[in-house]
Parts: sequence; structure tokens; C-alpha cells
Amino acid sequence: MSPEGLSLIGRLALSRLLDSEWAVDAVGGLTLGADPISYAISFASADTLRPLRAFTVRKEAKGHGTGKTIEGPFREGDSVAVIEDVITTGGSALRAIQSVRAAGGSVAGVLALVDREEGGRQAIEAAGVPVISMTTASQIIEALAN
Repeated sequence: MSPEGLSLIGRLALSRLLDSEWAVDAVGGLTLGADPISYAISFASADTLRPLRAFTVRKEAKGHGTGKTIEGPFREGDSVAVIEDVITTGGSALRAIQSVRAAGGSVAGVLALVDREEGGRQAIEAAGVPVISMTTASQIIEALAN
């Protein structure tokens, strides 16, 4: 959540989304891991031809107020990229995907900062959702070894 990290991750993740050609309207995922990444991507997109809105998926709906699971400028009909900080089992991304679909959105794919390579990517892809990871655990280990 450092300014330097948010600036770097926001720009790099936005670039990966643009390269994917997913044509999304918004980015977001399960709180708390996805929040800073989603907000950084949204901020990085502010001066582009297609600014992306960021949203948060609650782990469970609030018992008061609006009672919504998704907070922020998410709109029914949005095509979204679900954001993950780290994919391990894929459970968080699958919960976010379910919430987006239940709220009337469609999921173009999942963008993860790190894939721990522990089966999560395969679980998400088995649900019919493509995954892009910015790096993997083995790439990080390899870079640290060099």
C-alpha cells in the first residue's frame, strides 16, 4: 500500500488488462486483498480513453444500510476483471465471481498479482474463467536466487 507500489502495480496491471483485450468496465474483488490493487488500476486508468471503475466485494452482505455485497460504482451489466492479490486455492476469486454474477455483471477474467501455483488457477479456469497472473511463485523464487 505504499505510494510507489500502488503507482507501479496500477500501471503494470492496467497494461496487462489492456493487452488482454478483455474490454472491462470495472475492476474489483474480495476485500481486503483486491482493494488496493483495484483502486490503483482505476487510478492509473483515469486519463485513458476507457477509465475503469473500482469496486469491493464484501465477504458477506452488511446486516444494515443497503445490505449489498458489492460496494462502489459497480453497475448491473458491467463486464469486470476480478482482481486478486495472491491466488492459492482460487476460493476468493470464485466467491467474487459468484457475487458479480449474482449482481448482474459478467466476468471477463481474473487478474492476479501472484499465482502461488497451488491449484487455484486451475480451479478458476475449470469454472470457465481465464486467468492472467503478473508473476508466479516460481518466478519470484528464481529471481531471488539470481
